[in-house]
Amino acid sequence: MGALESTAGDLNDYGGHDRRRHRVYVTRNTEYHFRDGFCVAVRDRRTGDFLQGHLALRRRIHGGIRFYMNGAIMPNSGDPEPGEAIYFEANGRDLVTSPLERVERPTKEVVSAYPTGKSAKAAATK
Repeated sequence: MGALESTAGDLNDYGGHDRRRHRVYVTRNTEYHFRDGFCVAVRDRRTGDFLQGHLALRRRIHGGIRFYMNGAIMPNSGDPEPGEAIYFEANGRDLVTSPLERVERPTKEVVSAYPTGKSAKAAATK
């Protein structure tokens, strides 16, 4: 499975309180890496490079949005699920991603490779 170690099904099989701090939302071109609900890294899937200036950095997810072929839009105020776009809201600069392919957990190696710039530090201190 490469750099990511579990599948979306693994996230839903456990019935107790989820104590894990990291989650990765995977779209066709991008991985959005979260720690404690804040986006701490965004990675281009084609190159594997972390993107330093992405609008999602330091933001919290506000939900998911599912788009239908007939033009309908269905918001989800909970955690986005595969098939839904991630919706970030922040001071008039809202961001909607492409639809999610899956939600996974990063390996320890990927977490240790997160950029250590001010974006990651700011998210970790909130």
